[in-house]
Amino acid sequence: MKNNNVKKFVLAAMFLALGLVLPFLTGQIPTIGQMLSPMHLPIMLCGFICGPVYGAVVGFICPLLRGAMFGMPPIFPGGIAMAFELCAYGLVTGIVFRALKKMKRLPRIYVTLVIAMLIGRVVWGLVRFVLSLLFANAGFSFTMFLSGAFIGAWPAFILQFVLIPLILEVLYNSKLIKEDE
Repeated sequence: MKNNNVKKFVLAAMFLALGLVLPFLTGQIPTIGQMLSPMHLPIMLCGFICGPVYGAVVGFICPLLRGAMFGMPPIFPGGIAMAFELCAYGLVTGIVFRALKKMKRLPRIYVTLVIAMLIGRVVWGLVRFVLSLLFANAGFSFTMFLSGAFIGAWPAFILQFVLIPLILEVLYNSKLIKEDE
């Protein structure tokens, strides 16, 4: 049992590192980075593979650490809202994927992704809204929520819907991870 916890800790640290590094792939073109959300991929994978606690912790820490280290995302208000959003992604993917054990794996991955994406985006919007109430310079409207959470995020949804199931299936089929972990 102890080896499994060490393995999850090491994997979670690797997902954190990926979350810090992947945005550099799109860093020169911020619009592309916002559309593809490269930091979201390792956080969701962490939730699927390491479980809800590691997924939530890595999700919360990653944007704040990256903001402190590299200035992107700016910690206020975007980095704070993103920390809660990614925390929700990691938590929800870990919980839902394990709760739906009776489903076949691939449909379970997709159902988990849809639920996590919806909850994560709503959490992001709620945090941005609360920050706009608390701080006058953090204005946020319902139109901004729809645009930022859904309309402008469709490329990220497609990327996540393609890559995450593909990566998980490869890892499961190659026996690098086990379904009961």
